Parts: sequence; structure tokens; C-alpha cells
Amino acid sequence: MTTLEEQTTTASTGKCDTQDEPIKIVKTGNGSITLLGTAHVSKASADKVQELIATGQYDAVAVELCPSRHKAIVNPDAMAKMDLFQVIKNGQASMVAASLALGAFQQRMAEQFGIEPGAEMRVAIKDAQAAQLPVLLIDREIGTTMKRIYHSVPWWKRINIFAGLIASVISQEKFSAAEIEKLKEGDVLESSFSQFAEDEKDLFRPLISERDEYMAARLIKECRENNYQHILAVVGAGHLNGMARQFEEHLMDNPDERIAQLDNIPPPSPWLKLIPWLIVVFILAGFVIGFMQSPDIGISMVMDWVLITGGLSAVGTAIAFAHPLSILSAFLAAPFTTLHPAIGAGMVVAAVEAYLRKPKVSDFNRLRTDTTSLKGWWSNQVTRILLIFIFSSLGAAIGTYVAGFRIFEQLSSS
Repeated sequence: MTTLEEQTTTASTGKCDTQDEPIKIVKTGNGSITLLGTAHVSKASADKVQELIATGQYDAVAVELCPSRHKAIVNPDAMAKMDLFQVIKNGQASMVAASLALGAFQQRMAEQFGIEPGAEMRVAIKDAQAAQLPVLLIDREIGTTMKRIYHSVPWWKRINIFAGLIASVISQEKFSAAEIEKLKEGDVLESSFSQFAEDEKDLFRPLISERDEYMAARLIKECRENNYQHILAVVGAGHLNGMARQFEEHLMDNPDERIAQLDNIPPPSPWLKLIPWLIVVFILAGFVIGFMQSPDIGISMVMDWVLITGGLSAVGTAIAFAHPLSILSAFLAAPFTTLHPAIGAGMVVAAVEAYLRKPKVSDFNRLRTDTTSLKGWWSNQVTRILLIFIFSSLGAAIGTYVAGFRIFEQLSSS
């Protein structure tokens, strides 16, 4: 059984202006949860977090962070320990590149306005630890959220979002005051993604409302399992009403089940899995038919396939300024990897590049600053390997369709 109380507190920013800090108090069982809505770029929010923890009224502090984002805050050098080979092998290169682009977006904003998004979370972690209070990470893992965003939009909008991420790195435009005000009212991830999305409604469910449910469920779970009497939950103001509604409407009766549902990655459509294999069957059948009609036609088809898929993959690799041997490996690998959907050209080429030009510790240490500029992405060996993976894969994919149409034309005209 939960009940809801609502308060509004005011904290001075130290600049003769004030910032209302909304608070909602949820009564749950024998305890309570104080939901503090914060602005991720407001010093007033950080001050209010510090003030509330100092009262000594709380036996735990919850923050709107997942383990990955928490690790990035408490151990900013953790990226230097990233195993690039494992990232490439596990097919996570694109995800890591997207995360770095998001981080670059937020870093550019911090540099322009002299602010550090998430300062109130840093204060919450530091002061909770100083007061010997447990810090509860209640947000969903960012990788899971990004994958659910990916599965929530059609494939052509996925391309728009990815292109927007790249454009955000290239762009040197200054952020407007309106964009900063929006960030103060909303969620740091929502504000970042909304810059790239064609239609923000596509993102709202996985990015905001699902996380409202997730964080509410995690709080109920923590209360029940650890018998906390009074939790202070520091969340973005954009989540406050949604989380409060979950408690008010008693939607969290089975938090473990809901958490499991929201952590689940939707499986891809069976048709999407089948299409690459159908393309392979079509290509191989084309080769067979071509050789049956004439050895010259068959050889011509095979040569077209090698030159187009290998050539375009090599061009993509060259665009990323890869090592000459990596470019050659793209040309040699693409004609074969494109005929086996389980193995991508990008995996082979990126692995070759990582072997030939092993990233230095300094490359990892400079990731935060290098990813804020287009030049930095190409000069830093870590990000360049990620770009090589993406561009060589993209070149091979385009080559598959171009060569496929070429084979179809040859069969139609013969």
C-alpha cells in the first residue's frame, strides 16, 4: 500500500535567483521514499541533494544511474581498460561508438556553459558514502535502453538516429538557451536523443516511461528486500510525475516481474533474420545459373561480386584512414563474409587494424576530449578502429546489394 504527498522546496543558487526543487513523498509499508526531482545542469539541485543528505533522515540514497553510468562517474578512467577485441568480437562496436557520441554531445554542452551534467548525482554519491549510507543504482542499464530504442523504431528511423549521432559530433553549432532550459526540465538522455530523433514520440516509451516504471519497481524491491525506512531518491525532474504515478496507482505490486520484463531485449523479427540468408541463396543460385549458361558469364558474375563488395568495403575502410593492410584485408574479406551473415567484414578488418596499430593508453585517456570533434574521432586510434568497423561493414553491405542487382541484370539479359 502506498500513498503520495507532494512538496516544493526552494534552494538558493548563490546567484540571487531561486530554483524550485519539487519533492514527492511516497509512503510504502512501514517506510517512505522521498523523490527529489532535480535539474541535471543546476547547481541548486546539487545543493539541495547535499542539504537533504545532511539532515540524517535517510538510511539509503538512490540515484538515477545504471551500473555503467555509475562506473563512468566514480571511475572516469575505466574506459582505458576497455578490451577492444572483446568489443569487436561481441558485436558491440556500434553500441560503444553511439555511447561515445552521446558522451561527446554532453561534453560539448558542458564546455559551452561551464556546467557538468549530473553534478547532483556526483554529490549524492559522494555525500552518501561520507555518511556511510548505501547508494542504490535504480536506473536501467543504458545499453538495454539503447537496444530497446533501436527495436522500437522502424529501420529507416534507426538510420536517422545514427546519422544524427554522427552529425552531432561534426556540428560546431552552439546550444541555444531554449535547449538548456529543456534539459533542466527533462532527462539528460532524453535531451540528448531528442537532438537526433525525427519524432520524439518514437523515443518516449523506451527512454522515459519505461524507465519511470523501472526505477519505481527498483525502489519497491529495495524497500522490501532491505527493509529501508526512508530512501532519498535523486531523479531527473522529467521522471518525477511518471514515477509518482506508478506508486499512486499501485502498479508495482510485483516489481521483480516488471523489472525482468523491462530488462528484456525484444528479439528481432524472424523475417529480418531470414533476409540475409535469402540474399546469400539468391547470390549463390545466380552463380550456379551463370556457370550453367556459360563459364564466361559465371566468371563475370564472380568477378563483379569480388570487385564490388571488396571494393566498397575497402573504400569504407580507407575513409576511416586505416592501415594499408587493413584496407587490403577489407577487399579480401568482404566477398567471403558477405556470403556468411554470421561473420561481418567489419569484425575482420577492425581486428586486423587493432593488431597492426594497437591503441595506446593515451588514446583511451583522451577519449572524453577527442570524441567532441570530428578530427579527434579520426586521430584517436580507439575511435578510429570503431569507425573502421562501421565503415567497412557499411561498404560491404552496400556492395552486397549493388553486386546482387548486377547479377540479377546479367541473368535477365542473358
